[in-house]
Order: sequence, then C-alpha cells, then structure tokens
Amino acid sequence: MAAVLYGREDLKIEKVEIPAVGAEDLLVRVKVALTCGTDFKVWRQGYHARMITPPALFGHELAGIVEEAGEAVRHRFRPGMRVVAANSAPCNECFFCLKDRANLCEDLVFNNGAYAEYNLIPGRILRENVMEIPQHLSFVDAALIEPLACVLRGIEETGVQAGDTAVVIGCGPIGLKFARILSGRGVRVIAVGKRSSQMKAAERVGAAAAIDCSKTGNVVASVRQLTHRRFGADAVIEAVGTPTTWQWATQMVRCGGTVNLFGGCPRGTKVEFESSALHYSEITIKSSFHHTPRFIRKALDAISRGEVSARDFVTGEIRLSELPDLFQHMKNRNGQLKVAVMP
Repeated sequence: MAAVLYGREDLKIEKVEIPAVGAEDLLVRVKVALTCGTDFKVWRQGYHARMITPPALFGHELAGIVEEAGEAVRHRFRPGMRVVAANSAPCNECFFCLKDRANLCEDLVFNNGAYAEYNLIPGRILRENVMEIPQHLSFVDAALIEPLACVLRGIEETGVQAGDTAVVIGCGPIGLKFARILSGRGVRVIAVGKRSSQMKAAERVGAAAAIDCSKTGNVVASVRQLTHRRFGADAVIEAVGTPTTWQWATQMVRCGGTVNLFGGCPRGTKVEFESSALHYSEITIKSSFHHTPRFIRKALDAISRGEVSARDFVTGEIRLSELPDLFQHMKNRNGQLKVAVMP
C-alpha cells in the first residue's frame, strides 16, 4: 500500500507494485514517515515544480529497514539494517556542485514515496545520502534528518553565534527546530508566531521570549523592545514565507545584522523593502534552500547527540490509511506539528 498524489488535494491510498531493485538500488521497508509543511503545501497545490509531478508516490521523510540491496551495493547494506535516507542527492559534477552549492545542483535527483510500505532508494541517493541509524536512536528520531539538515545549513549560512540575539519568525516545525538548535547553542531566541499553542511550544524548545503576532499591534516594535537599546536582533530567520513576514524580518534586524529569508513565498510574489534602510544599515539579506550531503550527516550527528529529539516535534501517530483525512484536518490549522505515519 502507498499514498499516491493525483492532483490538488487528491490523495489516495492504493495497492502498488513493490519496486524492482536495480543493481545499485536499495529497497527499504518503511517503519515511519513524517508529515511536513512541504508535503502539505504540495498536497494543497497538487504538484511541486522540482520535486513531484502527479500522479506520483508521495512523501519524503522516512526511516526503515533494508529489505533488499542491489548486487552492486550488498557489500554495504544487508537485509535488516536500520537506515535513514534523505530525499535528494546532487550530481557532484555540475557548475553549482563544483562551486560548493550542491543544493542548487542542475541535476538534483529527488525521491518520493515515503508514505508507503516500501520505498526504493535510487543509486545516487544511496551513494550520497543513506546512512545506518545508530542503535540508540528510534526510527522516528532518525526520520527528522532531512528537515533538520535544511535548518543546520540555514544557521551556518546566517552566521549566528553564541551570545547573539536571533528572531525566528514562524513557530511551525521548521521554526521550532531553529529555536531548539539556536537556544541550545547559546543564542537568545525571540520567537514570533500565532496562537497560544505555538507560543508554548516555542518556550518549551528554549525561546527566551515568544510574541503572538495575532495579539500584538506592532510586532516589529515589540521585537525591537526586547533587544539591546532597541537596536534590533543580530539575526532574523524568517520561516513562514509571506511578503509581510519578509518585510518584518528586515525591520527587526539591527544595523550590520543578517536576515535569512528561509521561508519561500509563492512563485510570482513581489516584496518591497526600504532601500535606504538596507543600504545605510548594511543589512545582509540571504536565503537558504534545501540541504547538502554534509548537512545530512551533521543532522544525524545532532540527533545522535540528543541536540534534537522527535518528542519536541512529533505530536501524533497514525496509520497510512488515515493520511488523506489528516491532510484535510490540517487545513483547519489544528496545531499539529509533525505526525508519524506508520505503514
């Protein structure tokens, strides 16, 4: 059984053939797949320009057990081995890969189908981004590596240091991972989100302050009031993806600070910024997209050390058959962070 996406809000659980295993491939019996904001957005719009074209198997965060290894990789992977796989891998040969921007690879290979009993890991991803799960980790913990790798890369790209004050806009799973990692590394985190449940979650993962923008008249002023002499934060990470929150981010950062527009706005969106504020304040604006093999490994290391745990983010567990109803339920903004899908 597997989840098949046919189009906008059209997801069905169906019987599909178990994939044939090529010489360099790996067949994994999925033990857990995690829901995420990207899958929810793809479900709502019915496709993703780079990741998935319906009809297609769906889902991309998984951990499981090796069922069968192709003959060329049997020396590395044995049946029963506990493994976790990322959802993509670069070519390591194109212009961007050679510029150390493997996340922008011209031939980035994606793999979907995590919401299924079995998932076929193609050779390139097997070579670059499949790792054995340490014995002390659960499958649910290990399945966090893909989104966490994106977060860790975002933190490095932003240059946040211990002792800094950082604002995280957005208290969904990604924003909360930023808050958890940053606070654990000695950064004072101010979280901006909606609803009391998000405020409580942000404080639980280490935020020094949490601002509910739905109950705050001037969010930018409220944030700046919590910074040294109201200068603004050393760094602002925007993890929502709306024009308004992008603008907030540039208004919350101090002179000489850095803004990471981590949350992607819909294609075609236009955002206006005050040019003099950017220039004369020497604000650095950047964005971080996706992950690279180096950060996939850093993510597994961080989880292995206990820097991040599934108990902070996974708020429920369902059977595969319940997945279509869950996505419908998520439209009501029900407060779920991530849900473990057990095929």
